[in-house]
Amino acid sequence: MTPRQFRVHVPDEVLADLRERLARTRWPDEVEGAGWDYGSDLAYMKELVEYWRTKFDWRAQEERINRFAHFQAEVDGQTIHFIHERGRGPNAVPLLVTHGWPGSFYEMHKIIPLLTDPAAHGGDPKDAFDVVVPSLPGYGFSARPKRRGITKAFMADLWVKLMTGLGYQRFAAHGGDIGAGVTTRMGLSHGEHLLGIHVTAVARPYLGPDSAPLTDAERAYMELQEQWERDENGYGHQQGTRPQTLAFGLNDSPAGLAAWIVEKFRAWSDCGGDTERSFSKDELLTNITIYWVTQTIHSSMRLYFDHRRDPGLLGSRDRVNVPTGVCLTREPVDLAPREWAERSYRIQSWTELPRGGHFAALEEPEFLANDIRQFFRFAR
Repeated sequence: MTPRQFRVHVPDEVLADLRERLARTRWPDEVEGAGWDYGSDLAYMKELVEYWRTKFDWRAQEERINRFAHFQAEVDGQTIHFIHERGRGPNAVPLLVTHGWPGSFYEMHKIIPLLTDPAAHGGDPKDAFDVVVPSLPGYGFSARPKRRGITKAFMADLWVKLMTGLGYQRFAAHGGDIGAGVTTRMGLSHGEHLLGIHVTAVARPYLGPDSAPLTDAERAYMELQEQWERDENGYGHQQGTRPQTLAFGLNDSPAGLAAWIVEKFRAWSDCGGDTERSFSKDELLTNITIYWVTQTIHSSMRLYFDHRRDPGLLGSRDRVNVPTGVCLTREPVDLAPREWAERSYRIQSWTELPRGGHFAALEEPEFLANDIRQFFRFAR
């Protein structure tokens, strides 16, 4: 594997086309007083799109993004983009950080400095990490796969090849959302390479014959998950069954793309219904613009299609035996009882954050970085 330096630069004509499309947005109607009840709020989306068209400065965001060391490399036939920032401290521990949907590598831009240079942020230099943040296949500046089967198990294998190709035979790993699933799979299948894993969501355990009876807390959690499937997972069903149909609209309309993504940032964050209590317009639009300029909304959604056909459910003998730290946010569907997680993981640390939601690295970077630092001290 030969990494090559990479710099984010979007051509001027792509940005001009974006502004023209935003100006020509054909808005839907709305039930009077609907707010967010039916989906993305019309008034807010008009405000956000106008800001995107007239005030958002992609070049300024691009400059901030390029302050990190970016690379691309061919890994098992896939072109993968990643940030690789060296730690500023003695014996920095290599740490792989994996994002989810509808996030991107940008989601991690606040925690990277906290992890690579803790002394500059009031921490101990002995807690420094060499941080690697890849873009999932088909996300951001990683290439869009042309093959089927981009499952969590496939991506776990890919990440181990990436890290060993960078010279890290053993490393720590953190992930949330899809990234938590990939990180779990690495701990399950590649334990010899993992110092430990740290996740903000845990996999569903094996609950078949010979499994221990469910506790009251576990039964209540299963009921909550079932309610979430009914009320919130329409997007997942669509992306898991007909992503290409949806992609015709989202790849053609930046306003449509923004509405699809922003609604999830509002629903899944700890924002109390006010999206900008957790994220600025610039943060929301930088993430959305990455999807737009790379045309990766379809390839990102295809992961749901592949996962639906090969979900990689844990079996009766499957257990993550590497040391595991769990850091749960305030997102209810991820607030599993500890006994639920202990069925499948070797839990060494358990934290429930006082605030912050699904996008923890962007919402509460100090809390998350501190928990990662504390957990992996055993590995130093």
